[in-house]
Amino acid sequence: MTTPDPTPPFEDPSQDAPEDVPKDAPEGLSADSSEDAPEGLPEDPPQPLFRSAPAPPDGVVPAGSVPLDYQRFRAEPLELYRELRRDHGPVVPVLLDGTIPVWAVLGYREVVRVTTDPHLFARDSRRWHSWHLVPSDWELTSFVGYRPTMLFSEGAEHQRRAEAIWDGLAAVDQFELRAQCERVADRLIDTFAGSGRADLVAEYASQIPLRVVTRLYGLDDTESAAIQDDALHLTGNDAPLALRNMQTRTEALIKRVRENPDQVNIAAHLVAHPAGLTDDEIVNDLLGSVYAVQQPTSDLIANALRLMLTDERFAITLSGGRRSVGQALNEVLWEDTPVPFWIGRWAAEDTMLGGRRIRKGDCLMLGLAAANADPDVRPDFHSGAGGNQAHMAFSHGKHGCPPAAREIAQVIAGAAVEVLLDRLPDVTLSVDPDGLEWRVTLMMRGVAALPVRFTPAHPH
Repeated sequence: MTTPDPTPPFEDPSQDAPEDVPKDAPEGLSADSSEDAPEGLPEDPPQPLFRSAPAPPDGVVPAGSVPLDYQRFRAEPLELYRELRRDHGPVVPVLLDGTIPVWAVLGYREVVRVTTDPHLFARDSRRWHSWHLVPSDWELTSFVGYRPTMLFSEGAEHQRRAEAIWDGLAAVDQFELRAQCERVADRLIDTFAGSGRADLVAEYASQIPLRVVTRLYGLDDTESAAIQDDALHLTGNDAPLALRNMQTRTEALIKRVRENPDQVNIAAHLVAHPAGLTDDEIVNDLLGSVYAVQQPTSDLIANALRLMLTDERFAITLSGGRRSVGQALNEVLWEDTPVPFWIGRWAAEDTMLGGRRIRKGDCLMLGLAAANADPDVRPDFHSGAGGNQAHMAFSHGKHGCPPAAREIAQVIAGAAVEVLLDRLPDVTLSVDPDGLEWRVTLMMRGVAALPVRFTPAHPH
């Protein structure tokens, strides 16, 4: 799935910044390579690599910019999108945290235009002319700051690296993937089946995606569990050690694959790919994919379970089959989009979009959830998604989530939901549905907890 890429700058980027982006870094923002760091663990988490272009002489904050109302974004996002679109049109100049100017692209057609023109709306965040307005402790810096991964590359370099990843994902055996998902789901359910109670977010949905995907990479169960544990410590004082551990385990995997090239897994596919990826590129792109999969897919699982446990349209069929699981997943992708906003794209030249003048170096924030609710393309939003799969949940274009990755995410989520309902057929929420809370950040949306009860069952 398309997601932010908070992977650490494990290696100095081999790719230079675009020619029209100055090489100088503003004071306080590191553009140094991690290769220059001491051999021991750093005292603080590694900082993202990026460089800043100078601000235009007339400033960088568009006239009429409105502060993004985070409280309303959390509590009533659809109403907020509707009002912004009504008052400002499909492309809105907003201020994040009151000071950081970005264009919120809310219209479906406008999102399509941005995502289908990667030359004009580029991906390298070093193009941004507003880094000087970003606070040093901005919570999204680790998502937006340049990293030496495929997700921030452009042009031929992006095509070379992306094709390798896409081919590797497309080579995954769908039957083996499904079987692996079911094994992981069964093992997790075994840990709480006898208790009659569980939190399906903390104990189930959040545990599944990485355990499945890292096995596809080529890690064994022990290594996969270790990566999962490291990923849970990527904030706070333990972050440097967790980051280094993840890098070390992935480097060891690549070394093992090169020594035993007959293995069948995604890492082996990347090593043998004609793109000629270096070990550093493979490590960075695999770890970038780890993050691209984990939280959005976890939220997709949890949001689908919430829907099926609270909406009579789905709950009414739980005992009679599994056709409603696919419908629930599709509705979540439309209406409870796990990645509501995606930062971003950066204008490579002055242009017009949605009646707005976009200047070179401006940042554009893709409103994926807002585009899904655009009344110009979906006036009957609240009537359900049906079989329509033209949502923007996976973004669009060359930098969107590739078809094979979409299939993997939906297989993982579908298997997780189906196995749980099969193993615990009388599962119900143990709290009032209106009491459920959403864990919402600008770029992630998922139900925070799903406390349930059920008849205690024996482990498999």
